[in-house]
Amino acid sequence: MHYTYELNQPMVFSAIIMILTFVGIFTEGLHHFHRTKFAMLGAMAMIICGQIYGFYSPKEALEAIDWNVVFLLGAMMTVVSIMIPTGGFEVLAFKIADFSKGRLFLLMILLGSAVAGISFMLDNVTTVVIFGPLIILICSTLKVNPIPYLLTAALLSDTGGVASLIGDPPNIMIGSAAGITFNSFFLHMFGLVVVAVVATILTLKFAFKKELSVKPYISDFSNIAKIKDKHTWNVSLTSMFIMLVLFIFHHSLGWDAWMVATIGLVIILFFAKKTDMDAAFGKIEITLLAFFIALFVIVGGVEHTHFLSYLGSFIEPFVKSNLLGSTILLLWLSAIMSAMIDNIPFTAAMVPIILGLESQGVNVTPLWWALAIGVGMGGNGTHLGSTANVYIVTISERLAKEKNDPSLAITPGLWFRKGTPAMVATLVTSSILMWLFFPYFMDL
Repeated sequence: MHYTYELNQPMVFSAIIMILTFVGIFTEGLHHFHRTKFAMLGAMAMIICGQIYGFYSPKEALEAIDWNVVFLLGAMMTVVSIMIPTGGFEVLAFKIADFSKGRLFLLMILLGSAVAGISFMLDNVTTVVIFGPLIILICSTLKVNPIPYLLTAALLSDTGGVASLIGDPPNIMIGSAAGITFNSFFLHMFGLVVVAVVATILTLKFAFKKELSVKPYISDFSNIAKIKDKHTWNVSLTSMFIMLVLFIFHHSLGWDAWMVATIGLVIILFFAKKTDMDAAFGKIEITLLAFFIALFVIVGGVEHTHFLSYLGSFIEPFVKSNLLGSTILLLWLSAIMSAMIDNIPFTAAMVPIILGLESQGVNVTPLWWALAIGVGMGGNGTHLGSTANVYIVTISERLAKEKNDPSLAITPGLWFRKGTPAMVATLVTSSILMWLFFPYFMDL
């Protein structure tokens, strides 16, 4: 059924609140107020404004929160906080380094593949937090420049996360809104991501040709790291395998993704008896979850005024007349915006617009895939494009300071010269694949 909406006062006020909130979030580096503070302020303003003008109530605000996203993220954060202290990830990294035997491009391929693979199940920030310090230690032992490998980790953590429903927070938001299953997400994204990973590594090989041609100091890594808690590590791996199986069948079971993550967490808590509950739950990033909750409240208020449907009515004719062109345009727009600003609020704003187009009878399925690809891979465009990037840049700056060697820091200019071409390469390959296999992306 087609609805036509006229611009009215509630629409204007809700839009102003959303825009001001997003401006505050995107300019965090200028005013130094944490983005969650602006999101919470915007959420409160939206509820109060909604009550005054009669379009939004506290109860409706609570209903607007996508608890599937919140609980899924919280459970996965706790699982990771239990796994990290076991030392299992350190052993994996050093086995990779030992297998490479000083062949630097092979080391880049292996570390990059491990990061991309782990980002499939864990979020990209956690993956680089695990691997970043290990890469520095490995490169220090080999006496080679760590920048190529740190940049590879950042880029491929973002790219690898695109392949999975739970690999990146925007994917969780998109999947929950569109009703995309874990299997469908994997089947549509995995092949494209593999090509993007190859394109990224080849681009970095060319970009770091000089650094990869040096002769490293050959070292034996086989005995450097030991698993500190084998029982908890083995229980965690078993739990992750069970979760993977349940994610595959969660739609058939009638479960949301958060249920699967929670089952995995409970398995670890009961069978890894030494787990410190306070320490495990203390590592949950409450600030990030509060940010998500506030964003859902803000966007929910705007949705209740039908402002986003009003905006969608202007986009609808173009999308209907050229769905393929609209899809590729959204892919690039999402990537560029995500390179400039945080991809989470951008995704939060786009989801209801796409849902609005769907209510107008538009087949929006390819737009969901384009949004997921764009916001995931677009984060690679700048050093501030994702939280994973910021972390990698930060530890490189710390290393440069410790070694008193400025060349060890990943600067914005270096990222632009080495990292941005990799993002462009992934977007070009993704656009080509989207064009070639467009009928496949017409279905969920």
